[in-house]
Amino acid sequence: MKRKIAASLAAFLTAAIITPIAAQACSRAVYFGLEGQTVTGRTMDWFEADLGTNLWLAPRGTARHSNTSKPLTWISKYGSVVTTLYDGASADGMNERGLVANLLYLPESKYPAAIAADTRPTLANSAWVQYVLDNYATVAEAVADLRAERFRMVAITAPTGEPGTVHLSISDASGDSAIFEYLDGKLVIHHGRQFQVMTNSPTFDQQQALNTYWQGIGGTTFLPGTNRASDRFVRASFYINEAKQSADPRTAVAAVFSVMRNVSVPIGIKIPGQPNIADTLWLTVSDQKNKVYYYQDTKSPSIVWVDFAKLDFSQGSGVRKLQLAGNPDTGGNQTSAFRPAELYKFMIPRE
Repeated sequence: MKRKIAASLAAFLTAAIITPIAAQACSRAVYFGLEGQTVTGRTMDWFEADLGTNLWLAPRGTARHSNTSKPLTWISKYGSVVTTLYDGASADGMNERGLVANLLYLPESKYPAAIAADTRPTLANSAWVQYVLDNYATVAEAVADLRAERFRMVAITAPTGEPGTVHLSISDASGDSAIFEYLDGKLVIHHGRQFQVMTNSPTFDQQQALNTYWQGIGGTTFLPGTNRASDRFVRASFYINEAKQSADPRTAVAAVFSVMRNVSVPIGIKIPGQPNIADTLWLTVSDQKNKVYYYQDTKSPSIVWVDFAKLDFSQGSGVRKLQLAGNPDTGGNQTSAFRPAELYKFMIPRE
C-alpha cells in the first residue's frame, strides 16, 4: 500500500508540472444522512465569468439527438431538470427518480478513436449527463447498461477553445455511486457507495490512493488546504462524512452546501501554470429523497430551488426553461417559473 501511495504521489506531482492549464475545476460529494436522506452537491469552476447557465426541464417522452455525424437518438423514459453550459451541454442535473449526474473536467480523458470498423452511433459528451438522466432510474441500472458500450463517446470543444475532456459521476436516492472515465480509449467504471467524492486530476484511482495517504496522517489534525483537485478531494471526503448526519432535509441540504463552499475556489484566484484552478461560478445541491434541486450562483445573494413534486413531467407537457443567465437576482422557490422553450441542441463534437 505504501508503495502504491508513493507512486500515486509521484504521478500527481508530475501531472502538476506538465499538465496544461485546465479551464474547469469542479468538486462533487454525496452525503449519507439518516433515514435514507441522501444529498449530492457539486461546484462548477470555470475561468470565464459567464457560462450562460440556465435550468431546463424536459418531460418523459422527449426526443433526443446527439448532434453527431453518426447520431445516437433516444426517447427519454424519465423527466429531469438540468443545469446547462452555453445552452449546449447538460452539465448537471437530477431526474424524477432521484438519479443525479455531474460532469467534471478531467484532462487525462482519452476517448475511443474513430475507426472504420466501428459502426456504433456516437454520443457527444455534452449529452452524457442528459443520456443518463433520460434512461436510468438507478446507478446499478446505468452501470449495467453503459458497461456494454453500445455507443462511442466523442469529445466536444468548448466555445472558448478548451478541449471537452470530462468524466462523469452519478448517484441515486439509495446513496449508490459510480464514476465513469475514458482512459487510453477505454471505459473505466468505479461502482460502489464508497465512491462518494470526485474532483479532477489525477485519475480517480490515484485520487483514492492520495486520499488514503491523508487519512493516515491528517483527519482532525490537519487537512491539505490548497485549491488543487487532490486537496479538494481530501477535504470533501473528510467533511462530507464529518458533517452532521441528519434525517431533516433542511439540515442535510445546509450541510452539503457548507461542504461544497469549503471546496469552492474563491473568486479571482488565478494561478498561472496550475491545472484545475478557476473561480467557482455556481453550486448545485440535489436532495434525492425529497426530490428538490437547488442552484446557487456565487455572485447572487440567493439560492434557487425547484420542487419536483410540483413539476409536470408527463409526456407531452413540453420542454421548459428557467432563464438564469442575465437574471442574477433570481432567488427562492422557482418551481412555477419555468417557461415553454425550444429544446436546445448539444454542442458539436470534434470528429
